[in-house]
Amino acid sequence: MRVIAGSARRLLLKTVEGTDTRPTTDRTKETLFNMLQPHIGDCRFLDLYSGSGAIGIEALSRGAQMAVMIEEAPRAVACIRENLERTKLEDRAMVMNCDVMAGLRKLEGRNYQFDIVFMDPPYNHEYERLVLDYLAHSPMITEDTLIVMEASKETDFGWLKASGYHLIKSKEYKTNKHVFAGRGE
Repeated sequence: MRVIAGSARRLLLKTVEGTDTRPTTDRTKETLFNMLQPHIGDCRFLDLYSGSGAIGIEALSRGAQMAVMIEEAPRAVACIRENLERTKLEDRAMVMNCDVMAGLRKLEGRNYQFDIVFMDPPYNHEYERLVLDYLAHSPMITEDTLIVMEASKETDFGWLKASGYHLIKSKEYKTNKHVFAGRGE
């Protein structure tokens, strides 16, 4: 796995050993960031269920102002920190070693507001809905915040509208998909 573009372009990233994380393939990451590119410059990026940190690091490499990465697994957090050091992007990143919901509660009082929220939770546990229900009335996101969720192809997002979000688009791959959503109608 590598950084696709930007200041850390071509640098190899470490991945977490074992099956606890699912690294996003370079091809899928490239497709995702081609869609995100108009929104990345100087954005504030929130990466939930960060794994190796590859998505947040890609955002930083491409010009994001800052990235907050929340990951619970200590081995994954160590991997994120090593990848940030390798890419020399640690000065614009904050890594939180905690459960995503606990991390969101900790961020709430710090006056953070994010332009892009990316999440890649374990598939088929409805963590996306739990996070979006929490963020629905949070000052951390606005009507302009772009929310991107990586999920299994089978994951149903029919609940988005009832939770106060609208579907912007969905991009399917062989085994998974990216769903883009925003707050409000």
